[in-house]
Amino acid sequence: MSGMIRQPRSKEEAFNQPLISKFIVHQLRASVQQVMNNALNGRGTSNYELEFRTKSTKIRYLLMNATTHCDAENNIVGVLGVAQDVTEAYKHDQRVAAMANELRQLVDTANAPIFGIDPDSNVNEWNDKTTEIKRGSFQPTFNFEIYCTPITRIRATSYEQRS
Repeated sequence: MSGMIRQPRSKEEAFNQPLISKFIVHQLRASVQQVMNNALNGRGTSNYELEFRTKSTKIRYLLMNATTHCDAENNIVGVLGVAQDVTEAYKHDQRVAAMANELRQLVDTANAPIFGIDPDSNVNEWNDKTTEIKRGSFQPTFNFEIYCTPITRIRATSYEQRS
């Protein structure tokens, strides 16, 4: 995530305070200032990610939009920021990524050869055991086309009878 905001204790405490210097962490002030400048020049920013620290120091992840705020005569009078709290989705994405990494490790270290083939018959998966059995490396095999010999009628019949 790209930034962190320190939350004021009350709405009144936030009013008339400079957003950038008061509530944005130092390392992200330049990028947030650029988003504000863009909006003040009529160019909004969508889906800007911020880390928002609550009073209890928990982190909430916000997806921000900064839009030009205009008066009735269409004069730019400020920036309107709208946020969506995406904390639960962010945490879910982290859990999914961790699970995918664990599955990747399981496939790579399995005691059985595992390989995958894409719709064009090219190898797109190749675990360590397959490499060991093939006595080759992963890289030269990638994008190598696999041709399968058809199952004989006897074997196919035999297989169907077992089902």
